[in-house]
Amino acid sequence: MSEIQRQQAMVLFERAYRHQMQGELADAILLYKRSLELFPTSEAHTFLGWTYSMMSRYEEAIEECKKAIAVDPTFGNPYNDIGAYLIELGQWEEAVPWLKKATEAPRYEVPQFAHMNLGRVYEHFGQVESALAAYDRALQIDPLYRTAFWTKYALLGRLN
Repeated sequence: MSEIQRQQAMVLFERAYRHQMQGELADAILLYKRSLELFPTSEAHTFLGWTYSMMSRYEEAIEECKKAIAVDPTFGNPYNDIGAYLIELGQWEEAVPWLKKATEAPRYEVPQFAHMNLGRVYEHFGQVESALAAYDRALQIDPLYRTAFWTKYALLGRLN
């Protein structure tokens, strides 16, 4: 693949992202697919999956994340996203290995999300100490992660 194709793919990816953030999901899907045709990246597959998830198309989202992992297994986002989509599908146990892989991924800028999702799973199964530990780990990584803070203290409040 040429450098020109890679650059064109990046332009399409950025356009797709802008459409996605504006809620123009069909346009985003088309642009992500065009980007992937030119130069497949883990990011484009992951973001295409995220777009599908915004439409509650979780199975398609999971497939795109698996493609992302095939392109770059060090990228943490698709592991977390698969876990999150499995939670949405009510497949809580199946989410755990994916979320754990996300927490260990070498290239993941926001591992606190995976810890937060693990906490949700543990809380779902009544594993309070594990849930609190996961929320604490998310807060260690990002002390300003309000969702983890609120979720942790809501759980502590229910224990009283």
